[in-house]
Amino acid sequence: MASVTSNTSAIAGAGNRSATLPITRIEPQHGSFSLRLAELWNYRELLYFFVWRDVKIRYKQTAIGVVWVVLQPLLTMLVFTLFFGKLARMPSQGLPYPVFYFAAVVPWMYFSVALVTATNVVVEHQRMITKVFFPRLILPFSAVLSGLVDFAIGFVVLMIFTLSYGIRPTVSVLLLPLFLVLAVLTALGIGLWLSALNALYRDVRYLIPFLVQFWMLASPVAYPSSMVPERFRWIYGLNPMAGVIEGFRWALTGKGQAPGSVLIASVTMVCLTALGGLLFFNRMEGSIADRV
Repeated sequence: MASVTSNTSAIAGAGNRSATLPITRIEPQHGSFSLRLAELWNYRELLYFFVWRDVKIRYKQTAIGVVWVVLQPLLTMLVFTLFFGKLARMPSQGLPYPVFYFAAVVPWMYFSVALVTATNVVVEHQRMITKVFFPRLILPFSAVLSGLVDFAIGFVVLMIFTLSYGIRPTVSVLLLPLFLVLAVLTALGIGLWLSALNALYRDVRYLIPFLVQFWMLASPVAYPSSMVPERFRWIYGLNPMAGVIEGFRWALTGKGQAPGSVLIASVTMVCLTALGGLLFFNRMEGSIADRV
């Protein structure tokens, strides 16, 4: 990835006249372990444009607009309530089954959509990448951030739904932003890895549906993490979304057991995944521009 610097040079014109014109110099990026987050700040207006454009395109020419944001997690919650709740009788930590599942489906829907979008975003913008200079990190960042609009809508419905069951938030609700940040970082970290690999090897996109489905089954969406034996709980927490979903459910309702060791393991994995994703994406960025 190259960086852009500007300076001026005196250029002799006709006769004795001279003018100063800007010279744009593209230089190679120094350092293999540079995160280059400063570039995102310098191009923050472009990042905002990408996020806003993704939000508008998502609902363009849709008949019911944002209703899809509510309908999808709501239908998923109903299916889980019927099969895992009423039929399989999964434990629900003292919560009504609809609340138990809805509180997990909303953050999971955000994560899964953000992950799929971030994985495909580099390939979808291949023409722009090969013609215009801008920090390529903006693409996966915008894909992850644009999903927060859908999450906000779903969260409002979730709050109304929870209150309708007579469940009042406790002081633990103040920790909800923490779990949301962990979900964002998880989607971003994995998305950075997969977006770079998808640009280099296009068969990665065929792996994504299976990965999302398997990941959901490996996360406490349809069941509580308390079903995992205590001695294996920290291993289960190596799945970053385990701590996010269990913590989100606990923070919202105040019911069940605090994530504990699951959360500690999940936070560790989130940090390692996000940092590794940034380094890997920046290192592979030059190859991406040539092969995308």
